[in-house]
Amino acid sequence: MIKQRPLILLTPVKPDRLNALIELLSTIKTAMQAGTESEFKKLNTVHYARWVILDRESFRDEPAIPVSARLIFSSNYDGNEDDHIEDVVTALEKYIDQVYECCEGFPEPGMRSKESRKNYLKQWRIQTSAFYVGAPGRSLQQIEQENKLRNHIWNYVTKNNWDGKSAREIHQAIRNEVDSKPGFAWSKQKIKVPGIQWLPLIGYGLLIIAVLPFMILWILYIFLFHELRDKYKPTTPSQIPDSLVSKLEKDEDLFPQNQFTQVVVMKPGIVRQLNFRIWMLRTKVLASYMFVKGKLLNIPTIHFARWVLFDNKKHVLFFSNFDGSWQQYLGDFIDQSGWGLS
Repeated sequence: MIKQRPLILLTPVKPDRLNALIELLSTIKTAMQAGTESEFKKLNTVHYARWVILDRESFRDEPAIPVSARLIFSSNYDGNEDDHIEDVVTALEKYIDQVYECCEGFPEPGMRSKESRKNYLKQWRIQTSAFYVGAPGRSLQQIEQENKLRNHIWNYVTKNNWDGKSAREIHQAIRNEVDSKPGFAWSKQKIKVPGIQWLPLIGYGLLIIAVLPFMILWILYIFLFHELRDKYKPTTPSQIPDSLVSKLEKDEDLFPQNQFTQVVVMKPGIVRQLNFRIWMLRTKVLASYMFVKGKLLNIPTIHFARWVLFDNKKHVLFFSNFDGSWQQYLGDFIDQSGWGLS
């Protein structure tokens, strides 16, 4: 069974090339929306990928951030990291050169090779704190095969007349149709579906029981002492300009499956860092062994999600890919898992 993994690259942008980079990424985005971009289709193990520019505007009023803008590359892929990076520099050689020419330290034209491009990208990797997969074990190839099968069955059902046929007869006719097509021979093979892994969860539960007294003390300290001294920022949802919300919706709601990118500032202090790491460990365990049936905290529309702690533990990135609109996605998170967000 194939394993899906995340990749995050955080690369500094040359200050004098930032505007050129913004224009280039905008051109790529426009081509993808128009369906005229074909380079990314050469990546046969990548489920989703994106480039994001992280600059001062991303942090709004937070002063303690790096001066230069940075470029984030994020991907969700099948297999191992080294093969994935090789696929990226091979299939996207044109874009890799155009995009990373705008970044610090990229090899000069005469010094570029597949190996030098790979080594350049690898040096900007950062670690993911927690990672969730909506359909674990299902490769991009398998998903594409299943989509073709679904479309074939739909066309077969809609073009035929089923008056007077029972459900059993219709089902058998569909099976006979599929079995008659050599291209769907794979559908006769049994697919291994991941299930809840009880042994690791039992071990996790025993660990929780062992440290329960310390957890209770920690929770009491957090809520009775630490939270009470917290200073909340004055911004509330009603103070966020409608124009900004509209712009975000325009940028996010592009396809049947969309992406969500969020960067937030960690509150200072070892208590917040430790609390974040505890919850990321919990998320990592539950996402790997319990949330393997297509739902994250009862939300069924998420394909991938990840949390990344970076900038010397000062900032957090949250990336996800989901079905539907941006507002619907945010509503699902608030309605279904508001306690987890808090």
